[in-house]
This record gives sequence, structure tokens and C-alpha cells, in this order.
Amino acid sequence: MSSLAASSAPSVRGGPFGLLDRWLHAMPHPPCVVEIAAHHVAAARWSSGQSHLESFAVEDLPSGAVMPSPVDANVPQPEALKSALRRLFNRVPHHGGPVAMLLPDPVVRVFILPFETLPRRADDALPLLRWRLKKSVPFDVDETVVSWMRQQGRDSKFEVMTAVARQRIVREYEQVIEELGTNAKVVLGSTLASLPLLEERGSTLFVRLSGRTVTTVIVRGSNLCVYRSSDISSDLAPQAMLDEIFPAIAYYQDTWGESVDRGRLAGFGSRDEVFRSALSGELHVPVGPLAESSEAFRLDSSAKDLINQDLDALVGWMLNAG
Repeated sequence: MSSLAASSAPSVRGGPFGLLDRWLHAMPHPPCVVEIAAHHVAAARWSSGQSHLESFAVEDLPSGAVMPSPVDANVPQPEALKSALRRLFNRVPHHGGPVAMLLPDPVVRVFILPFETLPRRADDALPLLRWRLKKSVPFDVDETVVSWMRQQGRDSKFEVMTAVARQRIVREYEQVIEELGTNAKVVLGSTLASLPLLEERGSTLFVRLSGRTVTTVIVRGSNLCVYRSSDISSDLAPQAMLDEIFPAIAYYQDTWGESVDRGRLAGFGSRDEVFRSALSGELHVPVGPLAESSEAFRLDSSAKDLINQDLDALVGWMLNAG
């Protein structure tokens, strides 16, 4: 079983998005990364230690091949997914080595849990985390993969950023790529992989649309303050987007006593400008595409092109490579 993230406390390192950067740095970092979404699969291969894009590809999936859910079976058409991934790996070879696998956001639930203290030993911390998660997840916590990272919240209060997924659902995806001659060394939610593209200065609201899933994130400095992921029942309209993110904004303002400094959007395609205008008008802060963040600005043109194609998770993963 691959890991969602490092569960031990890694040593402090510099780099984009501070704390999450250290979290991801603690994991193995294969140069080939694969994202599986509801309607497509995508892959990129980065040169080791050079942040240079060697190859990338995207393949569409037939409707219903992947149905993201935290509870129910996700891959009702494994042969269709396998066929798309086979074509993908013909264009972005994994050379028999392991890959990083990025899964749809509904699969990996993220919680920010307040604690007085948490044991350093993983064997001691895991039962306590599962006990805390018991009322928050819609499945048996004893059947989960759980990973976590410590952070300081408001007024230096101790928090634990926790990622949890149902084990049998993760295995659905793992088994498909194993039949194609590789394995997932690391499994991560797509939006979590994108976060290193956000500014570490001040506070940023990040709204990411993938298929029918809207994920709302607020980061402040190196802290993950809010993470909320929801499915929508129809095509998203600007007002529906505002209604969806309002609870996250209200929670952040109540908890931190301040408004966000900026907004970033990803996944809205040709409707990006309409949604940016609506969000900026509501929050009265500058709102721009993720490709215009200060972290994205430092990247070469090939990486920026991927972000502009809504393949930001592949680029965010690369940023933690070295």
C-alpha cells in the first residue's frame, strides 16, 4: 500500500508553501506523476532534480469510467481506465519505475484537527487520530489510510492536518496501474498536490473545479486553514460558486479575524474571467488564475502551459521535487 503522505515529522526545509512542502518532501518523489480525474487521465515526467518537463499527455475517459466517491466503488469500468492509462504511458513512459498517483478530491478527505498534544510515534498517534475522525468520515475509520502533519494554528494552537481515504477505494486505482507494470509509490489528492503553487505571503483563497467537484482552500503563510470539497449537481454558475465558498470564507474570518488577501482559480476554463469577476466583486480583493501566482511566475513556459491547461496538480507535485 502506497502512502497518502508522510506520517512522521520530517526535518524542516525551505521552499514554496513551507509546511506542506516539508510534508511532501518527506515522501518518495518519483519523476513520473499521474492524475486520474472523472473525465480524463494525465501524466507528466519531470527530469530528476531539474524541474524540466520531459513529456506529458492527456487522455479522455468515457463517461462513467471513473466515478469519484469517498464511499462507493470508484472504477466501475476498470478496462476503460486501463486502456486510457495504457495510451498515456505510451506517450509518457514510466520505464517500469514507480509513479506518484493523484486521485480525485472526493477520494481523499482532509481535516484540520485541534489537539492539545499528539504522540510522536506513528503507532501511538494513529489510533488517536482514527478515534477523532470516527464521527467525521462516512465509513469505518479502521478501513482507512491515514496520513498527517503537525502545524500551528491561530494563537500558536496545535493542529494536525489529516488526510484520510478508504483503503479499498485507493486499491481500486492502484490495482489498475499495477496491471500496467508500475505501482503508486505515493497517493495524494489532486488539490493537495496543487497547493505549492499558491503564494506563501499573506492569505490566499483557492477555488478549484474538477468535473463536478469544487474544492475550496484557504492558506495563510505556511498554514492550511480551510479545506472543503463538495460535489455540485449541475453546471456551476457564478452565484452557486459564491454560495459554495461562503462557509469557508465565514469560517476563516471568524477564526483568524481577517479577510483573505487574494483569490486564485483553477479549472474554470473559458468561464474563468466570469468567475473571477464575481469573486472579486464579492470579496473586494484581487482574484486571478492560478497561473498568475508568484510561484507560477517563476516557472518555465512548459510548466506554465500545463497550469493553463488545468493540469496544475502535475506542476504542483513537481515543485516539491528538490
